[in-house]
Amino acid sequence: PGSAYVYQGEELGLPEVTDLPDEVRQDPAFHRTTGQDGLRDGCRIPLPWAGTRPPYGFGPGGSWLPQPADWAPLSVAAQTGDPHSTLELYRAALELRRALPGLGSPDAGPLTWLPSPEGSLLFTRPHFACTLNTRPAALEMPAPGRPVLSSSPVETDGRTVLLPADSCTWWAL
Repeated sequence: PGSAYVYQGEELGLPEVTDLPDEVRQDPAFHRTTGQDGLRDGCRIPLPWAGTRPPYGFGPGGSWLPQPADWAPLSVAAQTGDPHSTLELYRAALELRRALPGLGSPDAGPLTWLPSPEGSLLFTRPHFACTLNTRPAALEMPAPGRPVLSSSPVETDGRTVLLPADSCTWWAL
């Protein structure tokens, strides 16, 4: 029911690992179907906690699936305190979910989709709105309220907003 959740490294911005060698795969479906199914291992790679190379603080024995060598900047330690990191965006979102009535509760009221320019989405719940710009360029539109969280900085004069490309903004109404 909430608008922010934590699932399989999403809070770190971890990409799905798509190049695991067959010999390290552990997904039973992969083995039962001779590699035709069972691509779940790529999203079950252990989280990088700290450090500059695998196992990124996961433990002295390493991890059961190999972690990519380029995940050091995505570790919890690397992202903690960086205001532009995915982890800090998620932490702020989870904090707002507790503070704003329209976010965390299924009893907060109905979700209403509103008209928005092509390539964007706009929905509201009581006391809350969300804009999403999926376009590759910034988009100007009426500001639905006061911005409280955005994946990229937004420019607003209170009447209109310039939404950055590929961004999402939460608004208090």
